[in-house]
Amino acid sequence: MTPRSEIVPDEVLETLRGLATPTLANAIDETGAGGVMLGLHAAGPGLRCVGRAVTAREATGPKGSFPVEDFKVGHMIDAAGPGDVIVVANGGAPVSTWGGMASYAAKLKGIEGLIVDGGVRDREEILEFGFPVFSAHMVPTPGKTRIRVEAINEPVVAAGIPVSPGDVIVADGTGVVVLPAARAAEIARLAAGYAADDARAMEEMDRGLSFREALAKFAKI
Repeated sequence: MTPRSEIVPDEVLETLRGLATPTLANAIDETGAGGVMLGLHAAGPGLRCVGRAVTAREATGPKGSFPVEDFKVGHMIDAAGPGDVIVVANGGAPVSTWGGMASYAAKLKGIEGLIVDGGVRDREEILEFGFPVFSAHMVPTPGKTRIRVEAINEPVVAAGIPVSPGDVIVADGTGVVVLPAARAAEIARLAAGYAADDARAMEEMDRGLSFREALAKFAKI
């Protein structure tokens, strides 16, 4: 298991909890650090998660490709702790690596959420348990004998973005962003400034400033 190179302080995570992914994407553009995962969607409205990444890499094949023992969802849950976000790299495969029982177990443990570049199932149970899940596919197809977990807590590439253990994941209804651990505080600070500018711009529009004038005055809107 690869150790986390840097632990992002809790106060940085608290700042990030108040920031939307589009605002963070502005800061990612500004710094050139981190990235936006494309093609991933929340299991339902109102789901959001912020936390340090625990990563997993999977391989997928036709039914019967792997022994049942290789479908190590429980190992992923065991590797994660309260406040962590599990990030699964499965190459966008339309096969379920996660379902309702896993969501229930993760929620009980205090795990913050799940990001899957691949498939999940049991949308109704995920929403009932209130566990934030973001995936490329919502599909009934089971993963047992189709999916093999090849590594846990090693660097992965998920939805085209490199993710190392301990990097910060922020996900909401708009999308999923990855902040490298070494740059997370910088990105959070920039994004918090952009959010403050947005708030001031709206206050000034309430007092009569036009949207075009607000754009000129607050360039990061």
